[in-house]
Amino acid sequence: MKDNSLNNVKGKTAFITGASSGIGEAFAWKLAAAGCHLVLTARSGDKLKQTATAIREQHKVRVHYYTADLTQRDAPKYLYEQVQQDKLRVDLLVNNAGFGKWAHFLDETAPVYTDMIQVNIDAVVQLTHLFLPAMLERGTGGIINVASTGAFQPCPYIAVYCATKAFVLSFSEALYGEYKDRGITVTAVCPGNTQTEFFAVANANTQGMPFDTPARVAEDGLKALLKGKTYNVVGISNYLQSLSARFFPRRMVIGIVKGMFAKRVPALAK
Repeated sequence: MKDNSLNNVKGKTAFITGASSGIGEAFAWKLAAAGCHLVLTARSGDKLKQTATAIREQHKVRVHYYTADLTQRDAPKYLYEQVQQDKLRVDLLVNNAGFGKWAHFLDETAPVYTDMIQVNIDAVVQLTHLFLPAMLERGTGGIINVASTGAFQPCPYIAVYCATKAFVLSFSEALYGEYKDRGITVTAVCPGNTQTEFFAVANANTQGMPFDTPARVAEDGLKALLKGKTYNVVGISNYLQSLSARFFPRRMVIGIVKGMFAKRVPALAK
């Protein structure tokens, strides 16, 4: 990492999406504990306000927050304009917001997939495109994009979600290549199962599956960014699993993943 790259978050300001719960909230607490000021957004206004107030009181950092729904195409522009209006400087962008569904592909509606792509891909691209220029002008900054272990291989029954996270991983690594020599670190964080509301929204059957905590994901993700890593898979078992697509034929990997999840989704609707 270059000397002028982001290597300390104290006194900096981080913008975090999906910050009212789960991994996004964990990033907020972790960064605030390190002396980082925050700009938080989520669509749950009451929870967001509670989180912002609690962090501000405990860690004595500045916390701004804006309620926005990233399924709306204009939400990233709105958020950027609010940040500019309040004259805030964003040193670290954490694109965390996202959701998925565990189901047979045809058992979800096209609008659900449109919203998923909007949040998981389009909002990530828009926010990065909006906040990156100022980082480049200063010659320092960081971007954390939350992907998934599902980014490394096709995932039957979670097809659209994992495809969006494959985009996030590829997008992040490509930007790392473009901007690392200009003081910007872009890191994709790839957690496996994590104790968040994600699985309730996804209608996922996770019985018997291991889980990480949001706090661990945030801690590992921030460490990876500050070390200048292109990506970080949370947990050694998840990391080893992520390598399977490199060493086995893709058709075999598809079959393995199908076998893992076939009994964890409801039967195909008639």
